[in-house]
Amino acid sequence: MKKIAFALLSMMLFSSVCNASLNAKKWPASKKAEQFVKDTIVIGMMASPYGTGWSKNEQLLQYYQEAREAGITGHEITLTAASMNWDHLIEQHHAHKAAMAEEPENFIFVRSTRDIEAAHVHGKTAVIWNSQTATILEEDLSRMAAVKEMGIVSMILAYNDRFRTGSGSLAAYNGQDDGLTEWGRAVIDEMVKYGILLDLSHTGKKTAMDAMDHMDKNHSGVPYVFTHSLPAGLYKNEKNATPKGCYRNVTDEEVLRVKKSGGYVSPTFTEWMVDGIWPDDLSPKQAADMIDYYVKLLGEDYVGIATDDMFDVSLVVEFATKNATMYADGGYMIDAFKKGAADSAPLARILAAVTDELWKRGYTNEQLAKIYGGNKMRVYQQVWEKAPKGKWDKEYQERVEIRKEFMKKYGTR
Repeated sequence: MKKIAFALLSMMLFSSVCNASLNAKKWPASKKAEQFVKDTIVIGMMASPYGTGWSKNEQLLQYYQEAREAGITGHEITLTAASMNWDHLIEQHHAHKAAMAEEPENFIFVRSTRDIEAAHVHGKTAVIWNSQTATILEEDLSRMAAVKEMGIVSMILAYNDRFRTGSGSLAAYNGQDDGLTEWGRAVIDEMVKYGILLDLSHTGKKTAMDAMDHMDKNHSGVPYVFTHSLPAGLYKNEKNATPKGCYRNVTDEEVLRVKKSGGYVSPTFTEWMVDGIWPDDLSPKQAADMIDYYVKLLGEDYVGIATDDMFDVSLVVEFATKNATMYADGGYMIDAFKKGAADSAPLARILAAVTDELWKRGYTNEQLAKIYGGNKMRVYQQVWEKAPKGKWDKEYQERVEIRKEFMKKYGTR
C-alpha cells in the first residue's frame, strides 16, 4: 500500500469493526496435527497496528487467546509501517502494551530466544516487535539504540513507496526503483550494530539486491530475511495471472540470496497477493503449496511461516476502495478485494490443517519444527545475540529436551 495509508488509518477511530479474521474459516484437522502444533514452537506474524486492524483492547486479547489455545507460541507484531514517524511508534507501542497490560500473565516481551522458549513452555504469547519502516528514525540514527531497547528486533527499509533509504515494491512495480541510498546503507549498519534483523519484504528488487550486496560486503555472516513475501514463481503460470503479478511477491533470485546469507523466507497466507487465484478463503493446500515451493527452492533450513494477519482488514479495504488513486498498482489490490480476497488465514485456524497436508506430502515432524519456528530461532540467535554460525544446530537437540522436561513437569501448554 502507499505510505499514507497506514499513517492516516492509525489516527482514525472507528466505532465498529467487522472482525474479518476472527470470522475467517477454521479448517478441520486431525487431533494429531492439532497436538503437534501445540508441542512445537510456532512463530507467526500479525501486521495489525492500532486503528488499522483493531480499535478495542478486547479484540486484540481475543485474537491472542485463540492463538494460545491453538498452540501458537508467538508473533512478529508490526508496530509501525509505511511513513509512520517516531510519534506514531510511541502511540502504537503504548496502544499494544496497554491492551496487553490487562492480562500481563499471558505475555512475554521477547529480548532473546530463551524468552520465546519460556513462552512456549508456560503457554504464554511471545511478543516479537517489528517495524515495517525506517521512517520512525526521523533522520536520527541515534534512535536505533532506543528502538532496540523497546524490543523492536526487525525492520524494513522501504515499505512499497520511495523513501530516503530506497524504494519499495510498489515504486519498483511502476519503474521507480532507485536502489539503496547512502542513508539506507547507514541505517543497515546501525541495525547490524544493535542486533536488529534486516527484513526485505515490501522492498523494490533493486533496493533489496543493493541491500544484500551491502550486507554481504560489510557484514558477512549476518543473515537477512523476507518475513512475509509470497513466491512470484508459484503463480506466474496461473491461467488468470496478471501480466506483472502482485507487486509484493518476490523472485527466486532474491530469496536465493537470502539462503546464501543464512536467513529465512516466510510466505504469507494473504489472499489478495495470491496472483491469478485470489481465493475467498486461502486453503491449507494453497498454504502448503507456498511452503513447499520455498522448501524445494531453498531447502528446509531456510523457510518459515507468516500470515501477515491484519485481524480485521475491513478498515483497509474500505479506505483503499475510497482512495483508489492512492494505490498506483493499476487497480490490482482493489480488483483482488472485489473478487473476495480480502483477508489472511490466521495460524490458529489453519496451521493444523496445513500440517496434515504437509504430512501427506512426506514432510517429517523434524522438518516442520524447523519451518514453523526453528529456522527463525536460529536466525534470531545469530542476529540478536551475536551467536556464531552453527551454535543453534549444536544446541538444538539439548534445548528441545530441556523444553520437554519443563513441559512434562509443569504441563502448562
